[in-house]
Amino acid sequence: MGATRLVILFWALSAVDVALAGARPSEVAVGALFTYDSSIGRAAQLAIELAVDDVNAEGTVLSGTKLNMVTQDSKCSGFLGTIQAFQLMEKNVVAVIGPQSSGIGHVISHVVNELHVPLLSFAATDPTLSASEYPYFLRTTISDYFQMNAVASIVDYYQWKRVTAIFVDDDYGRGGVLALGDALAAKRAKISYKAAIPPNSNLDVINDVLFRANMMESRVMVVHANPDTGMRIFSVANKLQMMTSGYVWIVTDWLAAVLGSSASRDIKDMSDIQGLIVLRQHTPESDAKNKFISKWNSLARSRNINSGLNSYGFYAYDTVWTVACAIDQFLNSGQQINFSTDPTLYDSNGSTMHLSTLKLFDGGEQMLRQLLLTNFTGVTGPVQYDSDRNLVRPAYDILNIGGSGSRFIGYWSNHSGLSVAAPEILYQKQPNTSTSPQQLYNVVWPGGSTTTPRGWVFPNNGQPLRVGVPIKSSFKELVSGKGPDNVRGYCIDIFNAAAKLLPYPVTYQFVTIGDGTRNPIYIDIIRRVAANSLDAAVGDFAIVRNGTQLAEYTQPYIESGLVIVAPVKKATRSAWAFLKPFTLEMWCVTGALFILVGIVVWLLEHRINEEFRGPPRRQITTIFWFSFSTMFYSHRQNIVSALGRFVLIIWLFVVLIITSSYTASLTSILTVQQLETGITGLNSLISSSLPIGYQAGKFTKRYLTQNLNIPMSRLVPLNTAQEYADALNRGPKHGGVAAIVDEKPYIDIFLSNYCNFRIVGQQFTREGWGFAFQRDSPLAEDMSTAILQLSESGQLERIHDEWFSRPSCASDDDSEVGETRLGLRSFSGLFLICALICLFALVVFFTRIYWQYKQYSNFEAAGEPSAPDADSVKRQQRLSSLGSFKELIQFVDKKEEEVRRKMKRRPSDKDNQAAGSSYATSVDSA
Repeated sequence: MGATRLVILFWALSAVDVALAGARPSEVAVGALFTYDSSIGRAAQLAIELAVDDVNAEGTVLSGTKLNMVTQDSKCSGFLGTIQAFQLMEKNVVAVIGPQSSGIGHVISHVVNELHVPLLSFAATDPTLSASEYPYFLRTTISDYFQMNAVASIVDYYQWKRVTAIFVDDDYGRGGVLALGDALAAKRAKISYKAAIPPNSNLDVINDVLFRANMMESRVMVVHANPDTGMRIFSVANKLQMMTSGYVWIVTDWLAAVLGSSASRDIKDMSDIQGLIVLRQHTPESDAKNKFISKWNSLARSRNINSGLNSYGFYAYDTVWTVACAIDQFLNSGQQINFSTDPTLYDSNGSTMHLSTLKLFDGGEQMLRQLLLTNFTGVTGPVQYDSDRNLVRPAYDILNIGGSGSRFIGYWSNHSGLSVAAPEILYQKQPNTSTSPQQLYNVVWPGGSTTTPRGWVFPNNGQPLRVGVPIKSSFKELVSGKGPDNVRGYCIDIFNAAAKLLPYPVTYQFVTIGDGTRNPIYIDIIRRVAANSLDAAVGDFAIVRNGTQLAEYTQPYIESGLVIVAPVKKATRSAWAFLKPFTLEMWCVTGALFILVGIVVWLLEHRINEEFRGPPRRQITTIFWFSFSTMFYSHRQNIVSALGRFVLIIWLFVVLIITSSYTASLTSILTVQQLETGITGLNSLISSSLPIGYQAGKFTKRYLTQNLNIPMSRLVPLNTAQEYADALNRGPKHGGVAAIVDEKPYIDIFLSNYCNFRIVGQQFTREGWGFAFQRDSPLAEDMSTAILQLSESGQLERIHDEWFSRPSCASDDDSEVGETRLGLRSFSGLFLICALICLFALVVFFTRIYWQYKQYSNFEAAGEPSAPDADSVKRQQRLSSLGSFKELIQFVDKKEEEVRRKMKRRPSDKDNQAAGSSYATSVDSA
């Protein structure tokens, strides 16, 4: 019993120790720092009070512990906000809610990092407030990183490429614009101009900033500012006529907060913001949300507060619950709320700052960990953090301001992009932003227009467009000029005609590049466009890969491609031209095959066909006559044997091919010009080692060396059409070139003046010529549309005909030039088949002859009279005689019919002899 009492006493003492160690405090202090008198602060103040009351009334959270909220007014001042933050820390708070300003958030984040006090902001949206730099900062609203992605999605949806960012030049504005630039770059768009407005600027400063922004080409304005400065921006913009048709204004969520907080909206202010697109944090509809709105409105009426509730009030309410749940989990885990002195903080002699009163929260790291594990559903929807410490499921409502209020046009979420379906519905499906159709309802734009603005106009800064033009020493039909005011040519006329079709006036000035003696390097001109030394490049610019990486090209205004031109010579007229279609080897083999087929057919027909018999002289004549008469299908001999007919059918097919090829080749020789260098196309050009000419400055050199792997040593740069002709005429043996590779429009001009050259082979690249502009320049798209209009109206063809006449000495069948003689290799397969058929027929024929010969020999031997002793000798001599070659030839020469007749008669003679011998024997016996 004594031992049992001791054990019970030990358990009781342990339980008391645990209870004392885990005793929950009667209350816990949490700080709140925001600006009371502001659109966000007024909504947040009541929301925080309601949240504290609800937490303290809730029995399941902080049971037995009261949540005490200590608030401080930052008064929209970074300095005062910092002072207020220090005052909150003196009161041993375990967390701080706020601030609503990103600028103050940057400052006091350093303080909470030092004191290990978590800082939860429901309104500081600057994405540069990162966890890596500020580990104790936790954003309880949506980061501007997501908001700027929503803006970029809207810009991409309407296919705008350049925007003007108007922002307040502080941490909040700069951080947001930085995120906007990254988001636009992912959509192949960019910020073309940044209009930074200093904080607390007056109307004159704002007027100057907007006036400069209005001089730029972009008409898509993205406004990221605070409410006070933002409303002044629209007032000034309205006076500058920037709220009229053709402009686009996209405003971040600050304006939605202003409109939501304004219980009685000023009609004058609403007239300044008609047609704007506004973003607002999306909070899904729920019973908890509706209940909170009702309680907030009741409390506001009881205190005669005229402002309304905005989305930041919802996030402030959920922030208090987030802190309460984290404290509850902190205490439930057995942690104690203790503060200790920070040795790095002390008051120097004479200092009145009382830094020593600031305490280090010992459980700050554990409290931060519990905050990051938050997972509940609040009035803003799911409250949970991802690995980057951002709230899950960020989404925005997209509104269109019109009349005295706003109109809903769609949603944005990082799950599905733009849509007209609520994000909470789409979150139930798989993310598919890349392939799902992005959709928004129709928008009424500034000026009351329902037509989507182009978003860009020619800049009204008084500077003409700088248009670079290459000046060369030849091909002046394309581009030529002696100065900026004297530029003409086919390309220039097309550019001028297209510029007249633009829906806005464009002033431009040509900048000539090149001295007219040597060709400029075209890719260097494109690089000048990319480097902003030129605004555009106009001329014979091929749209090639390395150029499109630097600049934006228009729709091609003429088709182009690389071709090969080589020298040709007239076909010589001689009495022996009919022998040229075939080579000597071809003639010899063809003649031999004719004789071979004649001999084969004679052998197959000689024993059974009277037309192939007779005196030797006649038979030889028949062989040659039959062979060569088959060339004209005029042979008169009838073929009787099956093997002969089989051989003749194959041979007549071979004759058909040979005669057809001969006719075609002879026609080509007598009518078509012949190549001098043997280059007939791209393959022969690559495989040869002959020098090749190309136009200096163009992309041809790079293509030949990089794409076709032709050594640089074979390439010869040429500048003018005269140099083309001289190099081709000299040829490879005299310091010239074997062929020239250039784009077809140049070659067409060249061949119209030089008739002893022709295009060989086929065009082996496909590209076109276009005008080059700076990357993502809307002018390139508008010029492309104008070029298409020129093409559809026929004006593009008329301009072409004005500058290019049909080549006077170039035939339409330029591709027909080349080698026309036919060699043995072209018919080797056909000849081999014919020879094998003849061999097969001969093998069958001689096999049959041999079999007949053996049968015939046996019958001959059996038919000889027998004699004692001498009979066997005579029989052997007879067999030897029949087996001789002469006898074999004589047997082959015999008619088939005669051989068969003799073989049938021999058996009857043998029977008669046997009968006679039997009768003689019987007589003798008698």
